Amino acid sequence: MKFESGAHRVQRVPQTESQGRVHTSTATVLVLPEAEDIDVDLNMGDVRVDTYRSSGAGGQSVNTTDSAVRVTHMPTGLIVTCQDGKSQHSNKATALRILKTRLFDLLLQERNAKEGAERRDKLGSGNRSDKIRTYNYPQNRVTDHRIGFSILQLDRVMDGKLEPIVDALIGEELKRKLEGKDE
Repeated sequence: MKFESGAHRVQRVPQTESQGRVHTSTATVLVLPEAEDIDVDLNMGDVRVDTYRSSGAGGQSVNTTDSAVRVTHMPTGLIVTCQDGKSQHSNKATALRILKTRLFDLLLQERNAKEGAERRDKLGSGNRSDKIRTYNYPQNRVTDHRIGFSILQLDRVMDGKLEPIVDALIGEELKRKLEGKDE
């Protein structure tokens, strides 16, 4: 289905058209690979952990122990600090959990930006001039404009028999790869 993304043009004569004029409509189709779940694998070799004395209002053990934690993810530069608890271990665990959440959000933003660009590339503007395929009912014809392929079997294509079109597109893709035109 990867070849189906783009503008599909339909030419037909509606039943309400008394003079037999052909009407043209366009529908845009988008086919993307199924998204996989993002799992954050935090490599502790990429993390620097610094400890320091908590700051803030006084109280028992505030300025006497190194319980505050600063976690820095070196590849991204993300920094998380935590001085909520009295225990350095619990503060470190909290900071690492927050760091994982922020890394997940960063990966999600990157993936969404990539998918948005891919989506725009595949859809084009949606104008009739961007058409990839035309379905012409009066002539029972399907034309794929990317490879200049036409077939006079629109009725069969509408019944789901896309094999001739898909085979032609696969053949053209293989030909382009062999010629080194499509990397």
